[in-house]
This record gives sequence, C-alpha cells and structure tokens, in this order.
Amino acid sequence: MDSPKPVASKLDSEHLKSELPVFTPLPYTLSQIRDAIPSKFFIISTSRALTTLARDIFMAAFFFVLALYIPSIQLSYPFQVYNPLVRAAAWVGYWWFQGLTLTGIWVLGHECGHGAFSPYTWLNDSLGFILHSFLWTPYFSWKIGHHRHHMTHASMERDEVYVPKTRAILGIPSKELEEEHGIDWEDYFGDTPIWTLMMLIRQQLLAFPAYLMFNVSGQPHYPPNTNHFSPSSVIFTPDQRNAVILSNIGIGTMIVLFTAAVRQWGWWNVMALYGIPWFEVSHWFIMITYLHHTDPTLPHYRATKWTFSRGAAATIDRPFLGWMGRWFLHDVAHYHVVHHFFPKMPFYHGPEATQHLKAFLGPHYRSSDEPVFQALWKSYNDCQFVEDEGDVLFYRDKQGRAVVRAEDEM
Repeated sequence: MDSPKPVASKLDSEHLKSELPVFTPLPYTLSQIRDAIPSKFFIISTSRALTTLARDIFMAAFFFVLALYIPSIQLSYPFQVYNPLVRAAAWVGYWWFQGLTLTGIWVLGHECGHGAFSPYTWLNDSLGFILHSFLWTPYFSWKIGHHRHHMTHASMERDEVYVPKTRAILGIPSKELEEEHGIDWEDYFGDTPIWTLMMLIRQQLLAFPAYLMFNVSGQPHYPPNTNHFSPSSVIFTPDQRNAVILSNIGIGTMIVLFTAAVRQWGWWNVMALYGIPWFEVSHWFIMITYLHHTDPTLPHYRATKWTFSRGAAATIDRPFLGWMGRWFLHDVAHYHVVHHFFPKMPFYHGPEATQHLKAFLGPHYRSSDEPVFQALWKSYNDCQFVEDEGDVLFYRDKQGRAVVRAEDEM
C-alpha cells in the first residue's frame, strides 16, 4: 500500500510574512523622472542608426559568405579524420554569431517601431517593415501590440504579454482552502527536471510565433481567436486594419521567397544558412524579453495601484551575454528599464541615461548580475502564478512561496 502524499502545512504554503522584505511602489510621476534625464539623451541621430544597421548587414553577409565554405573544409593528412568534427564546429559557430547578428537587426527594426531609429516616420516604417518581415515578424501588427504593451506594462488587466497566470486560472485551491486543508503542490507543479527543461526549450524556440498566432502569454480575457494576423483581432482598432493587412503581405512575401529558396537550394542548405539562425533570433528575443519581465521580485499591479511609471519600473536590467550582448544586441537587455520609461530614446543613449535614471530612482531601479541562463532556469521554476486577490502581486514558486510582499500585506 502506498504511503499517503505529504500535504503542505500552512507554514509551508505561505511564508511567514514578517520574514519577507517589503515592497513599496514607485512614488514618482513620469514627468519627475523625465526631468532627471538630460535632454541630450533624447536626440535621435539618423546617420548613427543607419551606420549601425549597415554594420549589422555587413556582418550578416560576412558570416553568410564564410558559411558557404564550411562544406568544403578539408584537413590535410593525417588530420582528415577530423573533417566532420571541424565542419560541425564551424556550423555551430556560424549559427551562434549569425543568430546574434540577425537578432541585432531585429532590435533595430524594434527601434524603428518605436520611432527611435529616425525622426522620419516614413523611414522608420519602411526599414522596420523590411527588417522585421525578413525575420518573420509582422511589423505593423507587432508594432501596434508592442505599443500597447509599453503603455500598460505590468497591469494585470491590460498588459499585452507575459501576463501572469493566477491561482484560479491554474485551478489551484484558494488561499483560504490552502490555509485550512493544505495543498500537495506536487499535484500542480510536480514535473521532473528533464520535463521542465524540455518545456523551457519549447518556450525558447516557439513562444514568439505562438504569441503572434495564438496570444500565448497574452490577456486571458481576450477572445480565443486573438492573434496578430487577423485585421479584426481585438488587438487592433478599425483604422489599423490596413496596416495589419500590409504586415501580412510582408509575411506572405517571405513564405514565397522561402519556398522558392528551398526549391532552388534544398531544405538543408536553407535551414543551415537561414532557418537555424532564425530560430536563434526567436530564442534570444524570448529569453531577453522573458527575463526583462519575469522575476520573483518584480511586481504586477491591479487597476487601483497601477500607473505608467510603476509599470515601467517593473522590469529589470541584465548584463546579457556580456560584450556580445552590447555589440550584437545593441544593449537591448543591458538597459531595458530606461527603455520602458522612454521608448523613443535611441538605444545608444541607454548607458548614460541609465546612470541618471538609477541615481534618481534609487532602490526602485532594478538590475541583476546573475548569469542569464541561470536566471532563465530560476525564473522558469520560481515564477508560476500570482494570487487572485490583492492590488500589488508577486510571483509564487512551485511551493506557493513568494520572496517579497507588498505594503498592504503587512
């Protein structure tokens, strides 16, 4: 006869609140924060942005040309036995650096969407449309949804993406029932580490297209058919529908070009040279944004406590991949907090502007030096759900535990 499963006690399922650090919401207005940032950091240089884009395109072309020679790598006698190993290593190197380079190009398209690439809307939208379409992102559709995300970030009712699941959505008994009867958390989060790793890999490779097509991690109250491709989707207003159709034309053009390339050069060649680097773009994009917005110490707000400035502060800077993150990814992860406050600020002003922001916000500025792959694993395991009640919410882990509490929980 199997022994009964252990049931978590009240103290197991709910940390002693007196032992948790207390979170105080940001007290400053956006105008107060704006006054702390010198105006020179809001100046946009089209020539600087175009130079950066030209550099990235050159790097992508350079890596592409180098990759064309990988199949012909031949070591001389007696080392020819290592030819397959050397070619495999060369492919891995190509995928790594080309994936980073293409992600950087995607980031510049993201700059275009915010109007931070150039003061000229026509140039921003023309380049952004080309760059994002090439990387399978519906430019205008994503731009619209992403703008809504910036305007409503960390709002439980209105944010567009990375909206935490609540206790009720996951079918977990209420806090009252938990305190009365306890909970066997293994029934809800008892996956093995191997299965958890497989689900994390699935997220990294497929989460971005899943969000675009099926609203995965989006607002749970949206209709089931919500996506970024239907002009009638709840994400868009009637006057934005032509832009959605244009975005679809861009993706449709890529489908035609991709199909023609496969017929001309073969599936393996197209995947090796373009497909696998694109999956890396999806991976890096999801990893960067997930870690920006998902951490046990970051708050989410319900309507009575949410403000734009509080939502903007509810993100975290990370030294993503060190020098490679700065060179290839244009500091998109290193200086994300200031970007959420001022999305039209050019990326190249992020480092200096962040110093002023950090000095003004003090303890309300968030950053982490934790290695990013370690942080990814930790957040994926520790950020499971938020409570059904309360105005300031924090993620709870697989044992229902939080690491910080709001003032109103004291």
